[in-house]
Amino acid sequence: MNYELLTFIWFVLLGVLLTGYAILDGFDLGVGILHPFIAKDDRERRLVMNSIGPLWDGNEVWLVTFGGALFAAFPVAYATVFSSFYTAFFLLLTCLIGRAVSLEFRSKVHTPAWRKFWDIGFFLSSFTAAFLLGVAGGNVMAGMELGPKYLYEGNLLSQIYWYPLLVGCLTASLFALHGAIYLYLKTEHELQARARRFITKLFYLFAGLYVVVSFATFLHVPHATENIANYPILWIVPVLNALAVLNIPRAMHLGKPGYAFFTSSMVIAAFATLFSVAIFPNFMLSTLDPAYSVTLENARSSRGTLQTMLIIAVIGMPCVLSYTVIIYWIFRGKTKLDSNSY
Repeated sequence: MNYELLTFIWFVLLGVLLTGYAILDGFDLGVGILHPFIAKDDRERRLVMNSIGPLWDGNEVWLVTFGGALFAAFPVAYATVFSSFYTAFFLLLTCLIGRAVSLEFRSKVHTPAWRKFWDIGFFLSSFTAAFLLGVAGGNVMAGMELGPKYLYEGNLLSQIYWYPLLVGCLTASLFALHGAIYLYLKTEHELQARARRFITKLFYLFAGLYVVVSFATFLHVPHATENIANYPILWIVPVLNALAVLNIPRAMHLGKPGYAFFTSSMVIAAFATLFSVAIFPNFMLSTLDPAYSVTLENARSSRGTLQTMLIIAVIGMPCVLSYTVIIYWIFRGKTKLDSNSY
């Protein structure tokens, strides 16, 4: 197979893996963000946690697979991304561990103080993880201070300015909305009614941030629209993105929450596609000199490596998809508490 085609295929596969993670772990993180606000007593908090209990660890498989695939297919990009975001990724890993520990430890001791401590940990780890993913995406979109040999010459403060922070808020609001729709599907009675009200409020928050970030991107990141300008067919991506956003309240108004959840998943997929279109053919754009940018061409592994990995992916991806479908089918329906619940 042609080397350039193999490279492009792996760029697309990485996008698929990252999109899968954002959709599946996105509602997990959204549930964690809503946990202290949407649940009014201990029973409801347990219901909220148990709605993602059988799923959250399997959803993280997509992130692990993405990291492994990036390392093998584009080692230069892997090294540059992880070294540039070392502090942020360390904090992200801490948050993902903190979420897991909060889920597992909360029900070990039956005292209000103990459970409140882990409730706070569950919220903080979920919100911070979602926010950091957005901040990282905003920095990659805008470009970073990469110098010779792809070494990052900035610091943590260089990554925390208004644009990445806006993208972080947008990401957290989208995941919270995604999580609220998921909770509406998984809960009943008063908790479900409360989730419905949160969906409306979160949609307005997300829609407002969506408009603000769109204008900010147009002004602050002009290169993000270059590929769309060169290939007008790509306008279909932002158009479908906007239509998907508007379809969320429509689906809820029609009484089709499953359709609304599918739509919010498509919003996340459209954002991931827009992100890929905006940065292509770069992984990381240097703001110091374009020659220092990490591109598909200078970051990729050998042709033989990419071809061997593609064979493995053809075998492995259906396994991951099958596992995901089976788990979701087994744990379909409303969340119930039993002796094995968190």
